[in-house]
Amino acid sequence: QVQLVESGGGLVQAGDSLRLSCAASGRAFNSYPMAWFRQAPGKEREFVAAITWSGGRTYYADSVKGRFTISRDNAKNTVYLQMNTLKPEDTAVYYCAATYYTDIYLKAEDYHVWGQGTQVTVSS
Repeated sequence: QVQLVESGGGLVQAGDSLRLSCAASGRAFNSYPMAWFRQAPGKEREFVAAITWSGGRTYYADSVKGRFTISRDNAKNTVYLQMNTLKPEDTAVYYCAATYYTDIYLKAEDYHVWGQGTQVTVSS
């Protein structure tokens, strides 16, 4: 069983950058595709970015494409989300997730393990 712990959130101004980290414990971390989702108050959880187990393929939501970068270091059991040019609409709780499927998916229901989330607040 994989367990996930996010860190790196905080309060920043519009235009700033943040890097989120998701540390995984448990065996076979490098077998699982991983993703980041976010949930703003009063809204549904939405897909942000995903990465295959090897890191060879990534996928992004249109709203973050060109600003966010997902990456992973399997030797450190960690997935990252580099967020640049942050906007107030990026304010949300950010969650990392792992899927036991072999490919990346865009729906939260396809992910089996979740972290507790980290708050990102972007002021205008």
